[in-house]
Amino acid sequence: MTSTNDIRRSFLDYFGGTGHEKVPSAPLVPHNDPTLMFVNAGMVPFKNVFTGLESRPYSTAASSQKCVRAGGKHNDLDNVGYTARHHTFFEMLGNFSFGDYFKEQAIHHAWTLLTKEWGLDPARLTVTVYHTDDEAFALWQKIAGLADRRIIRIPTSDNFWSMGDTGPCGPCSEIFFDHGDHIPGGPPGSPDEDGDRFVEIWNLVFMQFEQAADGSRTALPKPSIDTGMGLERIAAVMQGVHDNYDTDTFQTLIASSAELTKSDPTGPMKASHRVIADHLRASGFLVADGVLPANEGRGYVLRRIMRRAMRHAHLLGAKEPLMYRLVPSLVAEMGAAYPELVRAQPLIEATLQQEETRFRQTLQNGLRLLDEATTNMAPGDTLAGETAFKLYDTYGFPYDLTEDALRVQGLGVDRAGFDAAMAEQKAAARAAWKGSGEQASGEIWYDIADEFGGTEFTGYTSVVGEGQVVALVRDGQRVDGASAGEQITILTNQTPFYGESGGQSGDAGTITGDNGLRAIVEDTAKPLGRLHAHHARIENGSIAVGQTVQLAIDAERRDQIRANHSATHLLHAALRNRLGGHVTQKGSLVAADRFRFDFSHPTALTPAEIADVEAAVNAQIRKNAAVSTRLMTPDDAIAAGAMALFGEKYGDEVRVLTMGSDAYSVELCGGTHVNALGDIALFKIVGESAVSSGVRRIEALTGEAARLWLSEREGLLKDIAATFKTNAEDVPARVAALIEERKRLERELAEAKKALAMGGGSTSAAAGPEDIAGIAFSGQVLEGLDPKELRGLVDEAKGRLGEGIAALVAVNDGRASVAVGVTGGLNSRFSAVDLVKAAVTALGGQGGGGRPDMAQGGGPDGQQAGAALDAIRAAIAA
Repeated sequence: MTSTNDIRRSFLDYFGGTGHEKVPSAPLVPHNDPTLMFVNAGMVPFKNVFTGLESRPYSTAASSQKCVRAGGKHNDLDNVGYTARHHTFFEMLGNFSFGDYFKEQAIHHAWTLLTKEWGLDPARLTVTVYHTDDEAFALWQKIAGLADRRIIRIPTSDNFWSMGDTGPCGPCSEIFFDHGDHIPGGPPGSPDEDGDRFVEIWNLVFMQFEQAADGSRTALPKPSIDTGMGLERIAAVMQGVHDNYDTDTFQTLIASSAELTKSDPTGPMKASHRVIADHLRASGFLVADGVLPANEGRGYVLRRIMRRAMRHAHLLGAKEPLMYRLVPSLVAEMGAAYPELVRAQPLIEATLQQEETRFRQTLQNGLRLLDEATTNMAPGDTLAGETAFKLYDTYGFPYDLTEDALRVQGLGVDRAGFDAAMAEQKAAARAAWKGSGEQASGEIWYDIADEFGGTEFTGYTSVVGEGQVVALVRDGQRVDGASAGEQITILTNQTPFYGESGGQSGDAGTITGDNGLRAIVEDTAKPLGRLHAHHARIENGSIAVGQTVQLAIDAERRDQIRANHSATHLLHAALRNRLGGHVTQKGSLVAADRFRFDFSHPTALTPAEIADVEAAVNAQIRKNAAVSTRLMTPDDAIAAGAMALFGEKYGDEVRVLTMGSDAYSVELCGGTHVNALGDIALFKIVGESAVSSGVRRIEALTGEAARLWLSEREGLLKDIAATFKTNAEDVPARVAALIEERKRLERELAEAKKALAMGGGSTSAAAGPEDIAGIAFSGQVLEGLDPKELRGLVDEAKGRLGEGIAALVAVNDGRASVAVGVTGGLNSRFSAVDLVKAAVTALGGQGGGGRPDMAQGGGPDGQQAGAALDAIRAAIAA
């Protein structure tokens, strides 16, 4: 038997051998088509190549593309498990020509691969062509030798493909395999074509026209080829089975679920095993491509897929979570072809286990209510929509799960009543919001969120993408468009731009599109916590609501922000390890060029503590451990040891980031982070200060900014060394010697000034004291003397006088300080305080104070130093 893995490999090898580029599968989240929830066809990743918006270094390609059809207009969810060929996840094999070969070579490749390489019986193959495509009809005759009756002309749109209402389009040619007359059904185009005997296995699209808005078509200058062959369908053909679920990959997964649940995979519960196998593949690949369960958008579709499988696990009698235990079988089957499954296996297992653990309680409550509501219902009856909504709103029981659970009982659900109850709840929530005291200007964001839902953030896995403009806001009002020179806030249905929150700065970048549009996004905000609002300036062209645009963040800036954000987590852990468990984050700012981190701690960090913290963070960076993400409830995450970030608002689920060896840091965080800690490169603390009582702040740099900071300081050190004419290593010793030399010189200078004061001045000590009304008086003006020296010198002058009054005025930088001393025998007649006040007044100052025997003061006018002494003389003589 040919395995599914062998078929995939041989398809790619065949086309690789004919010059086609073997292109790896794109992620399931499309970044080049905002109208799609998931990639649902093999050509989606090449859409912009076909339209000319993008060029590749090859003109032919082949791929095995991951696809999901479980949401939006392409939704096969309800049929999965009950038919032979419906899947949520499937693989599409395809070969593509971008203006290279056309119909003849495409038909040649298809026929050669199917009949010669894979050995399918030509007699069991039938093809269709569009009814006017005579060229394709003739080529099938020429290349395959098919009789006219086995080349069926189809006049419907089934055999004419278009990318949309306008754009590339062209006729198709489909290849059908006849499974045999033991299966009911007829060939395509016949009255019983809906039977299962003839199954389409390959569709060749001949992209040869450009369709205009008026419906007219013109020939493309470079016709192209787009083909798609479902791997699951061709595997069934080549393995000799009619049912996709009987192929090797599905049978392996079904066998695993049967073993773990001890149930018969072919008995009455056959559909449950199929649902589990299919939904396991969809869940695993979606999580591997960055989608996590959520309450809206892609995450909600994933949750529906997971919970539908988990309900069927419950029906099989599984008493404990089952899905996560099947992941090793999935990885063993498909991990070699898709290594992202291997890399994400721990995350897939943890996400499935967490979701199923929570859902089992939801399921128990919901089924109990459902049983009560349907007790008296008979087959054909319809469950009230209000009851279905209560299950959803109160117990988290999705509508489609209610529908699925009742289908086996022959019961329906009133969908209109469900929708009405949902609308009523939204109206009540809106009224409550209006009365909550929020700013009235915020109502516009509520309107947008209510109308379109939250913005789908694709930036965890991509820095570029496409989006559809859902709203434009200018000066607090919604507008239909904007043109060059205008400031405008742009909201799209999906975006890679991170909106400022949790301390992380919003992204900057560009938005481009038709009409010559080029908008510079200067910042991205996150109103209501659900919308991503791009604050932009239209540089060229114009933008309008409904327009499809290309969004590209400043990737270098994002990388710097991610490095800084991840470093805050490591810093938080290092501080707690070094200082103690009392350390908790009190705020942060994560920008591109730097970050700051506020934390609780009563005292300044010592140099040794800063050095230890810095070394610990850099040690984790050097180990380069991968950063892992899990989705958990806030309570479960905190119970598991995760740190909740200051000021962050958490919903029902949180992203839990684990960093470093031995789970060095585990925190709740919705920001963007490095994939591995080595991406941070370098961490450097450049500042530590107080913010408020008991709160400290660290400022730090990472990566190139840290290197430049260190380089600048190294340059300064080299400049100092050059000034000293020594090596950088000897600078500390030279600086220490200079400081010691300065202290010595300062001491010598002080002694010299004292000596000068004792031996000279405006009134020479050598000439002896003056006699003022019988009182001995010594007064001097000293230039450059430290005012601190005045009292000591006045005491020495008093000692020399024996009995009398001494006054000294020191002049420095234009200001003057004065000190007066009165010997003990004169204290009853003169107060040093009064004499100083007289001198201070002359110096242009006020006051002065001290004791009756010693007082000091000062004034701003040093040029009046002599007048100050005269004022003292006058006071003595009075």
